Amino acid sequence: MSKTLVQPIGQKRLTNVAVVRLKKHGIRFEIACYKNKVLSWRSGVEKDLDEVLQSHIVYSNVSKGILSKSKDLVAAFGTDNQTTICLEILDKGELQVAGKERESQLSSQFRDIATIVMQKTINVETQRPYTISMIERLMREIHFAVDPNSSSKKQALDVIHELQKHFPIKRSPMRLRLTLPGQNLSPLLEKLNIWNANIMSKDESPSQLSVICEMEPGFFRECDALVRNLQGRLEILAVSVHPEGDTHVDQYEDHPEDMLPSLPTGTNNSVLQLSERLQKQLAPPGAKSADGGAKQSKCSTCNAVVGDAKQYREHFKSEWHKHNLRRKTRNLPPLLAEECLADVEMDDLKDDLKEYSF
Repeated sequence: MSKTLVQPIGQKRLTNVAVVRLKKHGIRFEIACYKNKVLSWRSGVEKDLDEVLQSHIVYSNVSKGILSKSKDLVAAFGTDNQTTICLEILDKGELQVAGKERESQLSSQFRDIATIVMQKTINVETQRPYTISMIERLMREIHFAVDPNSSSKKQALDVIHELQKHFPIKRSPMRLRLTLPGQNLSPLLEKLNIWNANIMSKDESPSQLSVICEMEPGFFRECDALVRNLQGRLEILAVSVHPEGDTHVDQYEDHPEDMLPSLPTGTNNSVLQLSERLQKQLAPPGAKSADGGAKQSKCSTCNAVVGDAKQYREHFKSEWHKHNLRRKTRNLPPLLAEECLADVEMDDLKDDLKEYSF
């Protein structure tokens, strides 16, 4: 006797999905999305809703395939239009992720925060930037934990403030050009002296004075207000100044954790020794020959050769690649790494200073 397979009616089971959940009026609503698409939608990279949603249907439980009732939708959202409700849940709901996926996201954000800290700081003693491995080690020493609901930039600024309490680290100075009428020279020079600003050059003429200087970012707003009061103009030449010949993250090889010496909190000598040791890890150019070297990979988004398979994977996590990806969606040409860094930091400068100042 043959057995008949009975399919439940009113259930649509979905697997391998990213679930976004929103609780409203005491009722839980869920939508089924494609993995790795929700964050792209929220950041503005993904514009096509069909590429984000697996179906324009609102569920009370996605994993069990239970649909939400129309009366619940009307009571909570004031409409039963599924697409409109999906958009609201997508924007305001909480993304449910698995343990491994959450761990991967936190690890990636931790690396992003460390990269921002490295770009914005220098060693007080050597006036050189720390390596990315050193910054990550110091962040672990102060028991820093990533907050997935806060921006990487804001957390990086908080990390810098905390690191300054224990280690020889400070914000790298900003380079500014100050132009103002010649008769207002004295008040400006007095303030620059109080702020310990380093005057790089001074160009005087009968009608106006132009000064190029470097100063701590914490004095930027005060300096901007002073120049405006003196009927002058302020230009930002560089958001973060590093000495010539400094090194960047992609020039360092990751140092194995078990080879790092112990780092007692507040011990400056240990920090400096570790910094010097890590800075010796600079990979010599041309270390791998064309015959026996690793295959070089090219990123079509950035239109640049980014190195071997490991460097290629790291490149996809970088701000350079992410910024060029956003430009690509707007049909804009890619930028070089230096141009991209300047573009991002110049755009975010105001928000940066509002979020945190020393």
